[in-house]
Amino acid sequence: VLFLAYFAMQVIYARRKYKISPPETRGHPEFERTFRAQANCSEYFPIFISLLWVAGIFFHQGVAAVCGLLYLYTRLKYFQGYTVAAQGRLAPLYASAWLLWLLVVLALAGLLAHFLWP
Repeated sequence: VLFLAYFAMQVIYARRKYKISPPETRGHPEFERTFRAQANCSEYFPIFISLLWVAGIFFHQGVAAVCGLLYLYTRLKYFQGYTVAAQGRLAPLYASAWLLWLLVVLALAGLLAHFLWP
């Protein structure tokens, strides 16, 4: 939640810096990149939380926690890279996608083990 708050504050600062009043979402390219980075991170957060929760309960809390921390780090790098240049988002984007897929696998493995092998 602190990450989402940080991202939202960066959008507010960019709005003030470039004098872009809500609900406008177009303007200076740096503002647009900041706005899109915040929106992208917010869109993926429910998926991340759900997978983290299921993987932590049904697979292993420690492994899920490490994946979660790495995911948050890659999303922070994604946000920082995207606000500087659109190309700066690519490496962290791929890393965060890989971590989400890893959480999917862990969650599925945990669910299968829990419900199929008592």
